[in-house]
Amino acid sequence: MHFNEIIQTIKERREMMQVTQETLAELSGVGLRTLKQLESGKGNPTLQTLQKLADVLGMEVCLQVKKIQ
Repeated sequence: MHFNEIIQTIKERREMMQVTQETLAELSGVGLRTLKQLESGKGNPTLQTLQKLADVLGMEVCLQVKKIQ
């Protein structure tokens, strides 16, 4: 999954759950400005930021090792 797809998935989940950006920012401890930048495609979040957002939205951040071909 590419970075933009990850951000889009987080945004879609937030909207599906009817959670505002303000509420997600408050519950996750991620700044509102940071969240707005991410959702507009301008941010570059750390793995920790993605984890905080995912936790609030009932999601999980997973890393996988690619198979070498």
